[in-house]
Amino acid sequence: MQVELAEERIFRIADRFSLEHAEGRAWSKRLEAFGALARVSGLFSQPRDDDFAVIYRERRLQPFWRIAVSTATAYERRRSYAVPVPPEVRQVTIDGKTIAAADGKFALEGLESCREEARREVFIDGFSKQVLPALAVYLQHDAIETDANALAKAIGEGMVVVPPQAKASMVVRDVVASAIGKIDADTVTEELVRVEAVDLYYRPIHAFRYRRADKEAVVEFDAITGEARVGGATFEQYLGKALEPRFLLDVGAETLNFVVPGANLAKLIIVKGLEMKGARPS
Repeated sequence: MQVELAEERIFRIADRFSLEHAEGRAWSKRLEAFGALARVSGLFSQPRDDDFAVIYRERRLQPFWRIAVSTATAYERRRSYAVPVPPEVRQVTIDGKTIAAADGKFALEGLESCREEARREVFIDGFSKQVLPALAVYLQHDAIETDANALAKAIGEGMVVVPPQAKASMVVRDVVASAIGKIDADTVTEELVRVEAVDLYYRPIHAFRYRRADKEAVVEFDAITGEARVGGATFEQYLGKALEPRFLLDVGAETLNFVVPGANLAKLIIVKGLEMKGARPS
């Protein structure tokens, strides 16, 4: 079996909206953020601006994974085919070979040569670990390739960089497992698993925590789509904390050993770092 592993990459998607725009949009959602009761009370007495205080502002980069995997398997298997014939036929001669017929059919033996190919592209929320196909929309926007040093610089400038809770090896293993199907084969002549992309994307989020009386609520603003939503969260626990670069660079032969049926490290041919992915998808 041959396994081709693309190099892991990190991308940072560029902000499309300013902090001032984000805060203005979030401010318009402040009453909604405190729930239905606050909205109902607002119908009878319009709340004043000074009823609300912004107690925390957060600029953060939130992670998601793009994993692309393709597989190709070639194999052979022997099969018997029942060929229907009229009921009066007792035998059939094909290419000099006579074959008996009974009950309106005769049997042919053959060797089938088969090939199966499959491809999966999966988007996984880096924090919740959920598969979220909707994250693909972010690939339509400009992104630059970056690295742990550049992210560390952003952290030093006050950005919260949320580390992915799922390591690259974990998400690759799961996607490869879902891409490999069972085959009915006598002999396998080719096995290829190609991990085409192991890309970690960071998308910008602005979050604002408000206080009203003795209650607090958060509004998030997506700096790519322009959407403001209530009920979000903040990640102060990661403020000022550096990333561990090894969280990304941990995909290797052992990753595939857990999911490739019948494989072991002695039988795997590992090709790491091939330029298989090309440019970032548009």
